Amino acid sequence: MNLSTSSVHRLPSLFLSHGSPMLAVEDSSTGRFLDQLGTLLPRPRAIVVASAHFIHARPTLTATPAPDTIHDFGGFPDALYQIRYPTTGAPVLAHDIAGRLAAAGFEPRVDDHHGLDHGVWVPLRRMYPASDIPVVALSVNPAESAEWHYRLGQALAPLRKDGVLVVGSGGFSHNLRALDWQHGRAPAFSWVEAFTDPLRDALLAGDAATAIEWTALPYARQNHPTTEHLYPLHVALGAGGEGAKGRLLHRDVEMGGLALDAFAFDTD
Repeated sequence: MNLSTSSVHRLPSLFLSHGSPMLAVEDSSTGRFLDQLGTLLPRPRAIVVASAHFIHARPTLTATPAPDTIHDFGGFPDALYQIRYPTTGAPVLAHDIAGRLAAAGFEPRVDDHHGLDHGVWVPLRRMYPASDIPVVALSVNPAESAEWHYRLGQALAPLRKDGVLVVGSGGFSHNLRALDWQHGRAPAFSWVEAFTDPLRDALLAGDAATAIEWTALPYARQNHPTTEHLYPLHVALGAGGEGAKGRLLHRDVEMGGLALDAFAFDTD
């Protein structure tokens, strides 16, 4: 896995599948991948994460100086609720991004109280366990389209030249009702492969049009009956820049239906 870039100042954008909150503590293929990922990237000065678990009608950015760690899940071991990710926010960056989004035709808002949900802190805790890089969370809107989120990402693309890591945190497939909860290592269901294989191929080829028109792919709605876990992918793709191609960084499946692909996007 080579994540070098043509400029020491430009980072790729990333899409990360965060899976279960247990990813924060369990030994797993995806956890071990994330443990290494932070060391393979140039160190960012800040991180912006578009999270599947941060939903607003308008693009909303956290500007909380010391954001709380939000445990927005239930039914997990008590130890998981004791975890804190005590990073700082980046209010100045949040307001700068809001200005960029407004210039791109969006109606952003800045929230100076909201904390970091598990779509943000779970992968970052594995990547940057020292929690010493400022973080801004960005909301998604399932009522909007993939193209809307792609444009949202495009407005973030220039940040990568200034040492800001742009991350979309969601899931490559996400249908919790269809998972094999009894067999964590169950192989991918056929309907998962029928959707994820062509989507993966499109991303690797730089075919943004196919990724944006994802509902035309086989079993699209079975893989994503709701869209909040898919749209962070389109934010990351847009942030990769015009004509960006994906690099597959990691691939795994849990419980037959939870595809955990991760990609880097850049124009090189």
